[in-house]
Amino acid sequence: MRRVMLIAATALAILTLAARPSSAQDGHWEVRVRAVYLDPENHSDAYLPLGIPADAIRINGKWIPDLDVEYFFTPHWSGELLLTYPQSQTVTLQHSVLGSPTVLGTFKHLPPTLLLKYDFLPEDAFQPYVGLGVNLTLISAVHLTVPTVGSLQLDSTSVGPAAQAGFDYRLAPHWYFNMDLKWIMIRSDVKYRGVKISAAQLDPLLFGVGIGYRFGEEAS
Repeated sequence: MRRVMLIAATALAILTLAARPSSAQDGHWEVRVRAVYLDPENHSDAYLPLGIPADAIRINGKWIPDLDVEYFFTPHWSGELLLTYPQSQTVTLQHSVLGSPTVLGTFKHLPPTLLLKYDFLPEDAFQPYVGLGVNLTLISAVHLTVPTVGSLQLDSTSVGPAAQAGFDYRLAPHWYFNMDLKWIMIRSDVKYRGVKISAAQLDPLLFGVGIGYRFGEEAS
């Protein structure tokens, strides 16, 4: 899935490089709505007492909705805030003394992310950009249980860096098609009775596609 997304993004970027500038006068604010596929990296520490090898704790990949608000300080520089509602994830233990795989349960996460972006071609219809920022993930509604052992706990927050690359393509005055690839560091200790038994590194790639509206006045 990850390779397919990267190939699709690259192909579409190449096809739009020849686009001509538009006559629209864009304002400072843009709002986007996107569908985003969350593809977790799923690294975790081994826990030998239960026969759990490294990278055995996994969460599911899934499509999630995304709303982001962007403010342009200058034509090249902007800040972007990514928002969604709390997302439920299923946790599966791929290998252990219990056999494989074993569904441990679910948890919810809310991952607002703030990024500083640089737009390479702000006057063109095709506007590629890169960005760096920080993610704060709030973890809640943890319902994880190892059969015959007991319940597990996760950290309530995760703070880490985020990076992105993507482009806007002007379809009409104010309206943009957007495609975007992000990497976010999300990590949590996995605990049993308050004692750490593993560290989960989710670190997802997020492939997004959607539509944006940039406020402003049309040129006469």
